[in-house]
Amino acid sequence: MARYTGPVCRLCRRDGMKLFLKGTRCDTPKCAIERREQPPGQQNYRRNKQTDYGIHLREKQKVKHYYGVLERQFRKYFAQAERAKGNTGDTLMSLLERRLDNVVHRMGFGISRSQARQLVNHGHVTVNGVRTDVASCQVRVGDIVRVKNRAKSLDLARSIISEGAVDVPDFLSVTTEGVPEGIIGRLPAAEDVSIPIETQLIVELCSR
Repeated sequence: MARYTGPVCRLCRRDGMKLFLKGTRCDTPKCAIERREQPPGQQNYRRNKQTDYGIHLREKQKVKHYYGVLERQFRKYFAQAERAKGNTGDTLMSLLERRLDNVVHRMGFGISRSQARQLVNHGHVTVNGVRTDVASCQVRVGDIVRVKNRAKSLDLARSIISEGAVDVPDFLSVTTEGVPEGIIGRLPAAEDVSIPIETQLIVELCSR
């Protein structure tokens, strides 16, 4: 399966909620789900009631769309969460929150996760002083995520930070003075996810 390159607003409409895939645009009247709440497709032939499987699948698809991961990537995260101690659903969400592109977005260095992923892929971000261009890299407690100290990277990050569009969660400590950077204070928990997710439905589906 290739990465989805179509209109991302269709994904929000399909999942029935804002996934903030376009950053600040999602808070404006231009948001597609504000103008057309119904799912995309031919409405006359759409079933009115979802099946039990459909409800479980939609919850999984919502998480995949939110973090921008593919099915194979998602399965790897789920397998890793299953092997870990504790609640599988909470561990799964923690692993997804620890992705470098997500952390860059939550720090406010990228308006959306797709923009943050592009910043990472293009080498504008360092982790503990080392240039890292792998968006799926897992951050750890104490890691320092910093914008690369060069004019192009700094100008790009500061223009995004100036919009002040992202609320920084409390597991991150961000400094925007000088070279913008953030420190991972603790591992993110399921409660740190900014959209409502029923992780039990995902666990039940993927455990079949």
